Amino acid sequence: MIRVGIIGASGYTGAELLRLCAQHPDLTVVYATGDTQAGTRAAALYPSLAARYPNLVFEEFHAAKAEGLDLVFLGLPHEASMALAPQLVGKVGCVVDLSAAYRLKDASLYPGWYGFTHDQPELLAEAVFGLPELHRRELHGARLVATPGCHVTAASLALAPLVRGGLIETTGIVINSITGVSGAGRALKHTSLFCTVDEDVNAYGLLDHRHTPEIEQEIGAQVLFTPHLAPLSRGLLATCYAKPAKGVSTESLLAALDTFYDDEPFIVVSEASPSTKATLGSNTAHLTARYDERTNTVMALCAIDNIAKGASGGAVQAANVALGLHETAGLSMIGMYP
Repeated sequence: MIRVGIIGASGYTGAELLRLCAQHPDLTVVYATGDTQAGTRAAALYPSLAARYPNLVFEEFHAAKAEGLDLVFLGLPHEASMALAPQLVGKVGCVVDLSAAYRLKDASLYPGWYGFTHDQPELLAEAVFGLPELHRRELHGARLVATPGCHVTAASLALAPLVRGGLIETTGIVINSITGVSGAGRALKHTSLFCTVDEDVNAYGLLDHRHTPEIEQEIGAQVLFTPHLAPLSRGLLATCYAKPAKGVSTESLLAALDTFYDDEPFIVVSEASPSTKATLGSNTAHLTARYDERTNTVMALCAIDNIAKGASGGAVQAANVALGLHETAGLSMIGMYP
C-alpha cells in the first residue's frame, strides 16, 4: 500500500485526485487537507465522493503529519506550493505539485509571468516536468514532479512531435485554446458565476498569459497563446497553427504524430477532429493534424479533459511513473458518453 497525502484536497483538482486515488489499486489516501474547509467531511462538500470517503474530514496542514508518506500531491496556489515543497521533499517518497511553482526551468521568468521571485534554485533544477509522453525517463525515481498546466499539456502534445521532427517553423506558432470553467478553480469569482459564463465565450490573458513560457519551454518554439473560456464544466480543445519547415501533407503530419506516440497508452491519433466530450473523465488526449495547401499552414489539434489529463489525471500518471507503478493504474482511457 502506498500512503498518500493530498494537500489542498478541497479544491476541484483535489476532489479529482480523491476520485482517482479511490479507483487506484495501489494508492490509499491517509491525509487530506483543506484549510478553508477544515472540519468539513469530503462527502458533504462533494457528495460524489460519499461511497468511497464517507468519513474523510478535511484537516489543516501540518508538515509533521505528511512526513513519511510515500506520495504527496500539492493542489495549492503557486506561492503556497513553493513554501511547502522544501518542507516535504526528502521527507516523503515523492512530491507531485499541481501548481506552476516548479514548472519553469528559468527562474528569471517567474517575476514577469507570475509576479513572484523564485528563491529555490536547487529544487527548481531537480523538479521533473510531469508530462510522461515527453519526460518519462527523467520521471523515474523523481522526488519532485511539476505537473503541467492544462493548456500546456494539450498544446505540447499537439506541437512537440512536429517541432522535434523539424516539420514546422519554430517562430510564429499560434495557439487558440478553449477550456471549461473548472480550470478557474472552486473559489467564488465573478468570471466563474453561472450568469457570467452561460451562453458566453471569452478570450482572456491576451498576449501575456502565464502559460506562454511553459509552452515555449516544452516545445522549443515561439508561440502566441490565447486561451478562451467556454460554458463547459470540463474539457479543453487546443487548435494550433504553424508554417511548415519543409514539404508536408496531412498524411505525413498524421504519420509523424502516430510514430511519435506509438504505444502511448493515453494518446489517440486519428483523422477525426477531436472533441472534448470524447475525453470526459478520461486521461486520454485525442490528436489530429492537417496541412492546408492553399494557405501553406499546418494545423494541429488536441482535446483533453482539463481536470483529468490536464491536471489531476496527469499528476497521477506522472506519480505512477516516478514510483515505478503501472503507468495506467487508476486512470481511465475511455471517456464518459453521453
